[in-house]
Amino acid sequence: MTALSPSSPMRVNRTPTSMAMKRFLRHRLAVVGLVMLTLIVLLVGFGPLIAKFQPDQIDLMARSQPPSATHWLGTDQTGRDIFARTLSAGRVSLLVGILSTLISVVVGTTLGALAGYFGGWVDNLIMRFVDVVMTFPSIIVLLTLAAIIGPGIDKTIIIIGLLGWPLAARLVRSKLLSVRELDFISAATALGASDRRILLKHALPNVIDVLVVFVSLGVASAILTEAGLSFLGLGVQPPQASWGNLLTTARELNVLENYPWQWMPAGAFIVLTVLATNFLGDGLRDALDPKAKQ
Repeated sequence: MTALSPSSPMRVNRTPTSMAMKRFLRHRLAVVGLVMLTLIVLLVGFGPLIAKFQPDQIDLMARSQPPSATHWLGTDQTGRDIFARTLSAGRVSLLVGILSTLISVVVGTTLGALAGYFGGWVDNLIMRFVDVVMTFPSIIVLLTLAAIIGPGIDKTIIIIGLLGWPLAARLVRSKLLSVRELDFISAATALGASDRRILLKHALPNVIDVLVVFVSLGVASAILTEAGLSFLGLGVQPPQASWGNLLTTARELNVLENYPWQWMPAGAFIVLTVLATNFLGDGLRDALDPKAKQ
């Protein structure tokens, strides 16, 4: 048995996880996005411990005041603290983004997995349904459903979630079409494993990388969609604050020009959150790509 000399290079056990982590850390924008998103989540999550005032606390003597030592980001037209309301709105917007994306993932993964694994008439039926859904203009469908069902946090989550699943279905189907031809799937079939077991235990774990990227990018898209709906009055309704409905004050020219502190913080949080999430999604996509350079 030959011992390694001090100058001999030591062999490092390079697991897929370690290699993916290394690729992710080399993606500078992804690391920046992760840091930004972590700070935003911490700031929003611990908002009640930081803010001096309650989000809905009205002070008519302090209406439309600019940022000061008392009100860090100023107050709105009824004297409510903008800093407290922005952090409270962030919890709502992030909740809408995460839960609606999870709905899209559950629906899209279920249909995409059935289409990709079974193929044949099952694939044709599901994918033709996906094609039909994707032919409708999403913004028109979104506004129509919001007008029919009505505004509210729960309804906004459901509407956005049910409009985002076709892309998830296509991604999962595409990945499973290649996975089902691999040797370990054939071996499991030869050993008599049921379709349900093969799909849940062997096939679906191999689409996790696709779903992780979809979730990271889907949350950003859902936050923007919620902001647009709430800005139009069809999403989250006052007095419950969201980043979208905080921007509605900017529809008044007087507020837009003379009271920028009443709408700029919410707009800045939307921009930073979406940028951070997109950076993170790009980094995860590159890190989880097995064809990427090591």
